[in-house]
Amino acid sequence: KPTDVLQDGDEVALIPPVQGGAPRVLVTLDTLDPAAALRAVSSPEVGATILFVGTVRNHSRGKDVTKLEYEAYVPMVEKQLEVIIGAIEEEIPGSQLFIAHRYGELTIGDISIVIASASAHRDEAYRASREAIERIKVDVPIFKKELTSDGDTWVGWGGG
Repeated sequence: KPTDVLQDGDEVALIPPVQGGAPRVLVTLDTLDPAAALRAVSSPEVGATILFVGTVRNHSRGKDVTKLEYEAYVPMVEKQLEVIIGAIEEEIPGSQLFIAHRYGELTIGDISIVIASASAHRDEAYRASREAIERIKVDVPIFKKELTSDGDTWVGWGGG
């Protein structure tokens, strides 16, 4: 009890807080599952769920894209995604986020990113989703190489 007085010979254990629950990020070479992202933010308190799915398109900056290659140092990307989620959930009370991002070689139509956001009301869910993608484009060290009809182009991290 907080009122107990320690006596000589007593032992005190300091246990650090443990984060529980399901992971809030996934960075993988595998195909992304939007339904799994939705399940990650589902709860009885949620009245609005937004799903953002980013796919590889066949053009960029006036060039025909044949495929993309994403490079990522996974531990750093996971940590930065967690930072983004924590900040948004603090700024938009009641919001919940799950973010999944692929790396490796992706072809036209492949899903590269999934963001699931949820809250009691739609405004917060929409805001959280939009804020997440905007921050990811600037703050997450994922590097993208576009393979196009005119050659390969690295699209740098920071500014989307």
